Amino acid sequence: MAGAVDGQMGGARRRLVELLRDKGIRDLAVLRAFDLTPRHAFVPTGLRHRAYEDSSLPIGSGQTISQPSIHARYLELLGLKGHERVLEVGTGSGYQTVLLSHLVAQVFTIERIASLFSMARDAINRAGATNVSMLMGDGTVGWREYAPYDAILVSAGGPGVPPALIEQLTDGGRLLIPVGTREEQTLKLIAKHGESHVVSDVAPVRFVPLFGTQGWEQH
Repeated sequence: MAGAVDGQMGGARRRLVELLRDKGIRDLAVLRAFDLTPRHAFVPTGLRHRAYEDSSLPIGSGQTISQPSIHARYLELLGLKGHERVLEVGTGSGYQTVLLSHLVAQVFTIERIASLFSMARDAINRAGATNVSMLMGDGTVGWREYAPYDAILVSAGGPGVPPALIEQLTDGGRLLIPVGTREEQTLKLIAKHGESHVVSDVAPVRFVPLFGTQGWEQH
């Protein structure tokens, strides 16, 4: 039965790839990652019929899976070449984690919510990603054990840029993070050069809040 569902979803997945192309995504490796990754396997069963819409969907615990065009923009902005070690802050559903697994050498991902961590781990394993390491904990302090990283992606909006994440970038590394209020943020791209870094504003975005030691306090 799963095979039949996957077969039916294949056409929807290809239509999503065409939509992303129409929205200006040009990186062929990114488009291929979307074609290889079954988004319906990362959303709640009752929402699978909407899995290939370009919309965010609830995944439980007050969290969402971002709309595919946002994921695609994130991944294209990093200009990944395939050899990178990447840290993802906020595993969520695990969908972006598996997209990344097709684009880089190694993915390290951190999730703070136990129920999401468990569901994402199962979904990532089912997707066959073998180059992913997972940690349950506070993503705002990074994962120092495996630093430095060529790229860091933060999937939640914080009040500022956590210093720990900049410290854990390689020289020449890039960090993508939404920064602003709990309701609205600006997506920032930070490029590290030696002891300094350059911050560029990319676009206005809306992400769930980034909770943690170097993020928002949870009341």
